[in-house]
Amino acid sequence: MSIGVSANRLELLQIARALAAEKSIEETIVLEAIEEAIQKAARSRYGAENDIRASIDPKTGVLTLTRCMTVVEEVENENQEMTLADAQRIDPDAEIGTVFTDELPPFEFGRVASQTAKQVITQKVREAERTRQFDEYKDRIGEIVNGLVKRVEYGNVIVDLGRAEAIIRRADGIPRENLQNGERVRAFIYDVREEVRGPQIFLSRAHPDFMAALFSQEVPEVYEGIIEIPSVARDPGSRAKIAVISNDGSIDPVGACVGMRGSRVQAVVSELAGEKIDIIPWSDEPATFIVNALQPAEVAKVVLDEEDRRIEVVVPDEQLSLAIGRRGQNVRLASQLTGWSIDILTEEEESERRQKEFAERTQSFMTALDVDEVIAQLLATEGFTDVEDIAFVDPSEIGAIEGFDEDTASEIQDRARDYLERIAAEQDAKRVELGVEDGVLEIEGVDLAMAVKFGENEVCTVEDLAGLVGDDLRGWFETRDGERVREPGILEGMELSAEDADMMIMRARVVAGWISEDDLPVVETEDEAAETEDTEADGEIDIADMDLAQLEAEAEALGIDFEGSLDDADDAQA
Repeated sequence: MSIGVSANRLELLQIARALAAEKSIEETIVLEAIEEAIQKAARSRYGAENDIRASIDPKTGVLTLTRCMTVVEEVENENQEMTLADAQRIDPDAEIGTVFTDELPPFEFGRVASQTAKQVITQKVREAERTRQFDEYKDRIGEIVNGLVKRVEYGNVIVDLGRAEAIIRRADGIPRENLQNGERVRAFIYDVREEVRGPQIFLSRAHPDFMAALFSQEVPEVYEGIIEIPSVARDPGSRAKIAVISNDGSIDPVGACVGMRGSRVQAVVSELAGEKIDIIPWSDEPATFIVNALQPAEVAKVVLDEEDRRIEVVVPDEQLSLAIGRRGQNVRLASQLTGWSIDILTEEEESERRQKEFAERTQSFMTALDVDEVIAQLLATEGFTDVEDIAFVDPSEIGAIEGFDEDTASEIQDRARDYLERIAAEQDAKRVELGVEDGVLEIEGVDLAMAVKFGENEVCTVEDLAGLVGDDLRGWFETRDGERVREPGILEGMELSAEDADMMIMRARVVAGWISEDDLPVVETEDEAAETEDTEADGEIDIADMDLAQLEAEAEALGIDFEGSLDDADDAQA
């Protein structure tokens, strides 16, 4: 089919309108695409070196084809430009930048020109459609959309959203859920990317936020913000845990999400292919929240390590399998929900561990202090954890142990100090052997054991230490395949706090000359912090325990006219 410049004007506009409506784009974009296609065909007809422009009147459909010449100071292309002198021979008022146009006669499109025009129009319309899709969906991330399954390719599901296509990748689908062509599906938009092949809209039915969005649709209190969902953990298609909290004390968040006879939660379960859902009351107390998250298992005791966000949970022996869950599912979901690493022990295992720790401590004291088992056990029973505790504790605390006297306590402490000196000498020799400079030991907070660890990890100079970060010393956690995995630090096991690790590195940077003393953070002692807390607690002065002289001094400092007398003091205290 050949298309001429004299083609039916109304037909041209009708084609543009129909194409714009079909692709959900502006009619002007289609007309611009047609204009560009005609320009390209005309240049191949009249010469590509010419500046040929086509324009279509959007009201009448009249097509105008012109050849343009621009007035310039210096001509570089004779087919598109002319000098000012030549232009003024045509029009005395012409100036630099003036464009002269000559209308060109109509022509018939040949087969090649028609095909080229079709390709240009198709490409421009497709680009406009892609831009429209991206602009429409880029701000809809986090929404649930409905669509029809268009096709399934290698486990990836292509979904027709009506005005765009989206994809549910294999990893974003619910396992063992087989979606068929033509089936209606709901999914969660979690990403929209503009790529070379066009905008890519990524949907998910396995994303944790999909479940939260479903509850928002099914539970009016969640939609209105009365009930919040701080976190969700899912094993898609199998089981999930969702934490809820109410901003209204009169509304039970768990009951509201469950609904009358479970109607609300059952609607979500049905949408998620029967996925079992545990609704957990959220708490700002980590221990309480974690105990709740381990439901339905019962917890006997917990031990928190807030520094590493790690918790040790002790459960009755018969509750162990319930707490762990099938293939570790329950504890894994609880860990994901709370953000804490959870170690589960039975009461028997905890007892065995404590007995083992007691035996190891006893053996350590026997070796270090050269004492018999009975004395070592007595020391361990009294709560001494290492030889250093024994060496520097007040002698009366050792002498107070049943069966001990002052001489025994003194002898034990002498042996403890001798042992520590011997170990220190060995560590210092090893430190030198590893090449750790003396300057590293001069950094406040660094001891010999740390220096040896530094040497074993090739941290031998003050500059080496200054170049580290706190996590290098203490270790850190990484999330791999949904699991929190700990990477050990250089000083692993030395119970170094985050503040102490950072301060050690900062002091090294001062010594290295990287920063000044003024750059060090101000650290309050425990007494200073307590005093500050007491002062700021309520902004009042406690005078209950002041004598008369103190009252007078305080009154004078505050600018109060205070007449000293016992009666005044009593009144002031009252």
